[in-house]
Amino acid sequence: MPAIRVAVTIDAPRRVVWRAIEDIGSHVEWMADAEAIRFTSARRRGVGTTFDCDTRVGPFRLVDRMEVTEWRPGRAMGVAHVGVVTGRGRFTLRSLPGGRTRFTWREDLSFPWWFGGALGAVLGGEVLRLIWARNLRNLKRLVEG
Repeated sequence: MPAIRVAVTIDAPRRVVWRAIEDIGSHVEWMADAEAIRFTSARRRGVGTTFDCDTRVGPFRLVDRMEVTEWRPGRAMGVAHVGVVTGRGRFTLRSLPGGRTRFTWREDLSFPWWFGGALGAVLGGEVLRLIWARNLRNLKRLVEG
């Protein structure tokens, strides 16, 4: 599946945006496809944190198992997807003039064959891109609100 990349400019400094995303459990507040997050490690933040995310996209539901692989406060958070869906995801925050932040979300994912093969990956990738773009608009409203 090709990489999925979405981005948004948020009218807040990086440190404020980071505060909104560093609590992984709160991601369900702005991610429409994330129904619940359950930590599977004693850690709740930082490299080595593991969690299961109950994910729903239309009629499809799955548990997305993740491990935090990168944690650079105010700059980047990366995860490895290690369940049914595999791959890597990364949030990056870049300062812009005027105290704004460019928030970019990139995912490189592989889905099992029973999700529709190559055609399913192309269609699924476009659906996910649209959902994640909406998620970033939700995050923008949350941070700026």
